[in-house]
Amino acid sequence: MVKHESFKTCDQSGFCKRNRAHADRVNALGSAWNSPYQLDPKSILFSKGQLQGIILKTLTDGGEAVRLPVTISFQQSGTARVTVDEERRRKGEVELLNSSKARKERYNEAEAWAIVGGLDLSKTAALSPEKEEGVTKVLYGPSNSYEAVIRHSPFGVEFRRDGEAHVRLNERLLLNVEHWRPKIEREAKEPEEGKEVSAEAAEDESTWWAESFGGNTDTKPKGPESVGLDISFPGYDHVFGIPEHAGPLSLKETRGAKGGYSEPYRLFNSDVFEYEMDSPMTLYGAIPFMQAHRKDSTVGVFWLNAAETWIDILKTKVSSNPLSLGIGGRIDTQTHWISEGGLLDVFVFLGPTPKKVIQDYTALTGYSQLPQQFAIAYHQCRWNYVTDEDVKDVDRKFDKYDIPYDVIWLDIEYTDGKKYFTWDSHNFPDPIGMQKQLHQRERKLVIIIDPHIKNEAGYHIVDELKSMGFATKNKDGDHYEGWCWPGSSYWVDSFNPAAREWWKKIFKYENFKGTSSNTFLWNDMNEPSVFNGPDISFPRDNIHHGGWEHRDLHNINGMTFVNATYEALLERKKGEIRRPFVLTRSYYAGSQRLGPVWTGDNQANWEHLAASIPMCLVNGIAGFPFCGADVGGFFGNPGKELLTRWYQAGAFYPFFRAHAHIDTRRREPYLAGEPYQQIITQALRLRYQLLPAWYTAFHEASIDGSPIIRPNYYMHPSDEKGFAIDDQLYLGSTGLLAKPVVTEGAESVDIYISDDEPYYDYWDYTIHTGKGTKTLAAPLDTIPLLMQGGHIIPRRDRPRRSSGLMRWDPFTLVVVLDSVGNAEGTLYVDDGETFDYQSGAFIHRKFSYDRESASLVSSDLATKGSKTAAYLKKMGKVRVGKVIVVGAPSQWGGKKEVNVLEDGGKSGTAELTYHAAHDGKAAWAVVRDPKVAIGAGWRIEFA
Repeated sequence: MVKHESFKTCDQSGFCKRNRAHADRVNALGSAWNSPYQLDPKSILFSKGQLQGIILKTLTDGGEAVRLPVTISFQQSGTARVTVDEERRRKGEVELLNSSKARKERYNEAEAWAIVGGLDLSKTAALSPEKEEGVTKVLYGPSNSYEAVIRHSPFGVEFRRDGEAHVRLNERLLLNVEHWRPKIEREAKEPEEGKEVSAEAAEDESTWWAESFGGNTDTKPKGPESVGLDISFPGYDHVFGIPEHAGPLSLKETRGAKGGYSEPYRLFNSDVFEYEMDSPMTLYGAIPFMQAHRKDSTVGVFWLNAAETWIDILKTKVSSNPLSLGIGGRIDTQTHWISEGGLLDVFVFLGPTPKKVIQDYTALTGYSQLPQQFAIAYHQCRWNYVTDEDVKDVDRKFDKYDIPYDVIWLDIEYTDGKKYFTWDSHNFPDPIGMQKQLHQRERKLVIIIDPHIKNEAGYHIVDELKSMGFATKNKDGDHYEGWCWPGSSYWVDSFNPAAREWWKKIFKYENFKGTSSNTFLWNDMNEPSVFNGPDISFPRDNIHHGGWEHRDLHNINGMTFVNATYEALLERKKGEIRRPFVLTRSYYAGSQRLGPVWTGDNQANWEHLAASIPMCLVNGIAGFPFCGADVGGFFGNPGKELLTRWYQAGAFYPFFRAHAHIDTRRREPYLAGEPYQQIITQALRLRYQLLPAWYTAFHEASIDGSPIIRPNYYMHPSDEKGFAIDDQLYLGSTGLLAKPVVTEGAESVDIYISDDEPYYDYWDYTIHTGKGTKTLAAPLDTIPLLMQGGHIIPRRDRPRRSSGLMRWDPFTLVVVLDSVGNAEGTLYVDDGETFDYQSGAFIHRKFSYDRESASLVSSDLATKGSKTAAYLKKMGKVRVGKVIVVGAPSQWGGKKEVNVLEDGGKSGTAELTYHAAHDGKAAWAVVRDPKVAIGAGWRIEFA
């Protein structure tokens, strides 16, 4: 059970409690509330796609108004950005308590870590010719069809697309920027009877300057500096995103509504032991990106803030007719975003599709890494494989039982006394020999290295860390000492560029003895996890490089550590440049550029299996699609049915790894016994068979941010019945629709179809037609998996022991005809290892089947580069081994061969075998060995 007492609630977090109370006061006062924030019209300047001005915050005590510089930027992509700072803090005209060494400004470096592009300002954005008193209007976006209506008093912004409002900032007047003020010792006074208490005067000052939790006192030398803002989505019933939480895809209300939560969604990266289901409680990652969706329209916001953040969600029904008695009308979703400090910095995306919103968001924060091929295959892990002989024995047993896998992992026990960059010489005397055995089957080793460094005299890593001053500091400027797996520890400050350069050197083969070119990395505990710290993490008044307090940048901390490791793997050996692999547990917007993530320390029960699917779907639509969960559950011992079903679900995680706690029983697939072992092996072989489809989906994610596994609303944005569905998924653009079994004892599942295309069972081609729910048989040995008509799915059907051994195998193309009789699909192939694809060393083909011409055509989608010709020559003998056409026309019944024409004039024939439709199963045909290269242009004629 999760230890709730170790993690703050909103009521225990001073700034969250204050802002929620502020919202309650504003709502209670209604129209009597006068927001103190006004945009000074005399300060407004618009130039080259950007509006600048000063928001004046009026103080109730009659003091000088607080000046809040505001910048509203309109980008070429159609994205808008609203940034609010505090002039006095920015200029350093404030005093910090207790001679603090912290920076005086609001944290303004989140952009440097999270944003990598998409900030070019619009050249066509312009002030609207329509004039309105108290309002400034800016036209922007495609053909200037977007409009930002900026209200001066009280300050607010409404974003319109095609004349209709889609996003409103400060509609409910909850804007709150806690400005700097000197600490004044006040005598507590009761309000005079009958005298109205102003909203600001009623604020609780008890946590402005210090706050205690979990035995730790958080000093606050800068005083209160939170930012809060309400963001409304008029007419939108569903909101998605803001991972990481163990809850449904469609986010729930948080103010006590029936079926909702009483706590806000919290974003504060934390090591949550045995986390609970269906909860807004914080977990390991934080991506403050939210989409709102309704029929045929999607919009989004990105709250660029690295501090602890809470988000309230309310849904209200608005009637278009006061006499309608609640019939008809619309649902408005109203959100309230609250962060402990930093800038108020919001990006607004007007869509109009889920794909466009995610593309625009990932254009800012970066696209998912295109990983090495092994990374998307199967990974075998536990805490811990105890010796190098143990590792080699597991490796041999996978081969003995013909079970494919690509990577074996070592948790912390491989080290000498939990000292990273060392090996336990007794249990791992020959790590290089161990890796040589793995390499024989092109397998890899992943080892764990966490950010805590053991505090032990004579340990060269900690000695260097301290002597060079690369450790995170406490509030007094001394090295911060906390407690983690090794006991007393220090933490690498990976915000420090010099520390990152030092980190690179440690990973070089000559320094990290026992590692080789097939050794890769796992960064765990990087929230950071501190066993004796508040919220199981750093004290917030710790100091990082540049003088920033930890509170300012907590949610980015984990990403900076992975970034340092990623860079280190690029420089292990001069001339050896391959794509790094680094798994992270903690993450933020932008972490997708660096590698995969997993959902942390889950439990071996059916509820956690079920939750893993929406958790990874949410990550996908939040720009971080390379996601998985510990297959089998980390804590506890799964029964054999649960373990089997989990492997079947895991075959559809983008990151597919089994992992288990040190106290659990061994559960490698070959130990399951029959029939479970064979069923698990079938699930693994399905994953390997579909690796070409998976790799193509990963490539798509790497160039436009598309989710790798996709929820129903993303694929069918018009079907309102499917918006909240989060227990089934589509694989990339392949048309594969999976519904993993997540219920004990299930023999069938209900799968929902949103469109009128035929769907074919993957295993026997049973046809399912018509919108609505279909019941599929799902005995233990069956994964419910459908193929949507209209797609061509690339596969490799030869079973191999690892993905590397499939490199030269032929491809199978599964042509799944739609209701008209057409189909198309794509395939992306490269060496699965280096960055040569950036110089054109790849194959990217489009396959199209056209009913009118009755032909299947391969056309080139690739852009040529300096290494294109050499790569195509290398791949010249890799062929299409088989073409399967599902839903084949009955006219092919007597046909025995097809014509094959290659680009360049060569022609020939290939054998065709036709199988007639029967018992609800579609007709299908097979073309064997058409003798065409996968990277060449060709045509197969069926007429």
